Amino acid sequence: MYKDIKTKKELKRNEYNLIRYSNSSLIHEKIKLKVKSALKELIKKYHIEGKYIGIYWPLKGEVDIRFIKELNNQKIALPSSSKVKGLKYHHWSNNQLELDSNKIPAPLGEKAIRPSDISILFIPAIAIDLEGYRLGYGGGYFDRLRKKDLWISIPSFVVISNNCISKKPLPREEWDLPFNGWISETGLHQIEATK
Repeated sequence: MYKDIKTKKELKRNEYNLIRYSNSSLIHEKIKLKVKSALKELIKKYHIEGKYIGIYWPLKGEVDIRFIKELNNQKIALPSSSKVKGLKYHHWSNNQLELDSNKIPAPLGEKAIRPSDISILFIPAIAIDLEGYRLGYGGGYFDRLRKKDLWISIPSFVVISNNCISKKPLPREEWDLPFNGWISETGLHQIEATK
């Protein structure tokens, strides 16, 4: 059973990566505008002054939302991933970033941030379904993180293009957790069960 789901996920990754890599920079720009307006709404609803907003360093095909660091002097956290220690978020200061174990720039010199100090998370994805189940790269970093401590209680939104939102449920395993919604070029979509 596990192998079957793993194979199905890999096929979906290939399918949605082709779609995502074909997206134009215009679609990315539209999504960025929607992230900016959704951020205002999400800050009003969830953010507590002095807490962090967790974002990501964009990889190929992902929408670049690093501009959030320049908005309203928000405290921003970036993740670092380690095959041994999993995912941790760190304060993104103006210090030099270093490559983590997956060769993604991260503020490794900063101490890890507790989940109680983060109010909102923005997460990349290859695809997401209408129930909020995300298809990632297969490392399980975000799922393992969200199973620990208070991480699952942090409102978490996927940033994605409309053509990568699956109308049918994506393959999932028992450890996969739904996200609170997504932001695409049509705006913020919150999932009813998680509002």
